[in-house]
Amino acid sequence: MHPPPVPPFVPPFVPPLVSPLAPITRRRATQALAGLALAPGPGLGVRAANPPTVLTVAAFPAVDKIVEAAAPAWNKLHPGVALKVVSRQFADHHTAMTTALSTSFYLPDVMALEVGYVGRFAQGGGLENLAQPPYDIRRFEQQYVPYALRQATGRSGAIVAAPTDIGPGTLLVRTDILAKAGVSDAEMTRSWESYVAAGVKIKQVTGAYLLAHARDIKDIAIRTGIQPGEGLYFDKDSQVLVASPRFVRAFELARQVRKNKLDAKVSAWSNEWSEAFKRGTLVTQLSGAWLAGHLSNWLAPSTKGKWRALQLPEGSFAAYGGTFFAIARGAPVANKLLAWDLIQLLTLNRELQLAAFKSQDAFPALVSTYDDPFFEQPLPFLGGQPARAMWREATRHIQAVAVHKQDAFAGEVIDTELDKVLDHGKDVAVALADAARLLAKRAKR
Repeated sequence: MHPPPVPPFVPPFVPPLVSPLAPITRRRATQALAGLALAPGPGLGVRAANPPTVLTVAAFPAVDKIVEAAAPAWNKLHPGVALKVVSRQFADHHTAMTTALSTSFYLPDVMALEVGYVGRFAQGGGLENLAQPPYDIRRFEQQYVPYALRQATGRSGAIVAAPTDIGPGTLLVRTDILAKAGVSDAEMTRSWESYVAAGVKIKQVTGAYLLAHARDIKDIAIRTGIQPGEGLYFDKDSQVLVASPRFVRAFELARQVRKNKLDAKVSAWSNEWSEAFKRGTLVTQLSGAWLAGHLSNWLAPSTKGKWRALQLPEGSFAAYGGTFFAIARGAPVANKLLAWDLIQLLTLNRELQLAAFKSQDAFPALVSTYDDPFFEQPLPFLGGQPARAMWREATRHIQAVAVHKQDAFAGEVIDTELDKVLDHGKDVAVALADAARLLAKRAKR
């Protein structure tokens, strides 16, 4: 799931004024470990002796609402253990989790992580390896969408988080503007070059922009054509991949978009971005399937019926976003099995996964939900198109992308170099070579 918009300022993480969690000292952890006794029995319902009365979950919107909605089911399993959800805005949340993992203070029992941060934490040693006892998440491997679980798998084979929702990539298009420009769906999806050419035609006839920002086409293009053993920016041996043909083509496509003035030069989640949707000056958006829900619910509800979802151009399939639940190694020891119970409930319970899908557009990572009639229902916002079935099909083709602890940093470097290409005319090959040199210095840290 991608983060929702950033509302008015929310104070950043400043313990203990914002966080209600008590500090986890070595003494308290040692005492908890000494008193830990495990009751027999697999899966849900496993408890520690003298269980806590509160289990704390750190999350961001709309994951916080999903966890809160699961409270009744949780209370049936553990009537004496309340759920406390600590919610922060997307960036503040991940900053807080980074700080907590590095200091072992103010750690929640369960933390939600967006897929872009899983790699950063996966190789840092701060998260429990769910592939090992007492978790043994691999026994549930067939129940998760295959690529999702692999996104949380480190190079050593450790699985540091459980997937709860995913983001199959899609192309959302304004049907009314395409019709006015005389552009067909086939022109939009035949190839990436055809997509850009269609944007030129649309701009000439209607004046509307193809994309919010040229980097949007880069973001999807670098996620397509990834080979087995490769990550987004690094391979399994931490060799840098950003000078590869995949990145060259992505940068060239973005440059063509900017050269032909096809992007509005606005950033996602900005006021200008949402206004462009409402006014019809933005024709397409490459994103995860979750964006259709955001458009319908708050971004541009007045445009209902004017959108359609297509598969990505050139037969591409890519993951775009996703949420995971993890347990910190430094979290209270006596709470860890309860935390694992909660993670199983949130990620493996069909009813709860479907409820999150229906209420928050959290596309489920649980395969057993995929036969539900909800996938076949028409989406009024998309003109009655049963787009969920198309997105479900996309999940069957998406390949896992290996995560790396420097992925987030690499993304920043690539965006910086792309800006230099777009805004200052820097040569693509030089830009990518410069990025590769910088990332090579950080790859194995």
